[in-house]
Amino acid sequence: MKDILLTVKRQKTEIKVFCVCIVLAYLMNIIAIIAYGTSWSELWTQSLWMLLITCGFYGLSIVLRLLYYGIRQLRK
Repeated sequence: MKDILLTVKRQKTEIKVFCVCIVLAYLMNIIAIIAYGTSWSELWTQSLWMLLITCGFYGLSIVLRLLYYGIRQLRK
């Protein structure tokens, strides 16, 4: 069985992807606050939901990257 090695470069890449997911979740929240005209305090009071959405985005990015690498391997 092949061991999974997580290098420092790979960890930095994953942290960057997760940070992008956080930014996307908060941008989505800001757009919703503007669109529905609600209080800006919801930006902080809905932090748990933002974390959940962030994890969803990160999971989606993992699935898309796995599909990309799978298709790439099939072409070889």
